[in-house]
Amino acid sequence: MSRPKSRRRASYFELAATVLGILAVVAALLTIWRARLSIDHDVYVSELGAPDLPTAGDFRVALLLIVVGAALIAFAARSLRSRGRLLTAWIPAVSLWAAAGGFLVASQVTCTAGCPVPYGPDFTWQDFIHTTVAVLAFAAACWGMLQIAFVRGHRGLAIMSLVSAVLVAVVAGAGGILSLLNFQVGLGSRFELVATSIGLLWIALLGGALGARRARELWARASPALASAEPISPRSLPQKEHAG
Repeated sequence: MSRPKSRRRASYFELAATVLGILAVVAALLTIWRARLSIDHDVYVSELGAPDLPTAGDFRVALLLIVVGAALIAFAARSLRSRGRLLTAWIPAVSLWAAAGGFLVASQVTCTAGCPVPYGPDFTWQDFIHTTVAVLAFAAACWGMLQIAFVRGHRGLAIMSLVSAVLVAVVAGAGGILSLLNFQVGLGSRFELVATSIGLLWIALLGGALGARRARELWARASPALASAEPISPRSLPQKEHAG
């Protein structure tokens, strides 16, 4: 197989993987919102996975969709490189893969009813594992946002990532503080849902930007081939014979 054809096939594969990743992330977001709206009281997103709630199945499905979507979009983002000494220790794709790994664990080890805070009397090792990996996964995703905010040659993507990183950090931080203080827990749970939504939308938009760039590259490669194709001359077409 020639190298150009191999590259073209790889590009098509990457574009398809990106589209699937976007669909998976959007489906995860819709599943989380459907599960949250089915509960008649305020709950944190992680509490949707509590075994005694009817949303436990939807929660696991949503997290697994996030794992698949984030991993596929990270694959498409593997060529992105950040600037700055602190942000270049590893590429942004590694941050997204780390986040996907954390959410994979969190999908299998869910918190118990009420998703108690670390110092509560009902706090268990299961809650500790879920809370720890979920927080680390969320932090890895935020670090990926920050890394892509300082990527060269992608101004629009960088601005979108910077805005998303700031919003997620502020909103999620506020929700986490309210949870730890056990103050206005309902408001804190809504903050967490908003932060989760922003994070998932960012991953989907990242995939959209990368997919659009790959599609433009494929079109640019195909255009010269189409332009160089010899046009069909009307004279070369068979002529009908007229009787008479």
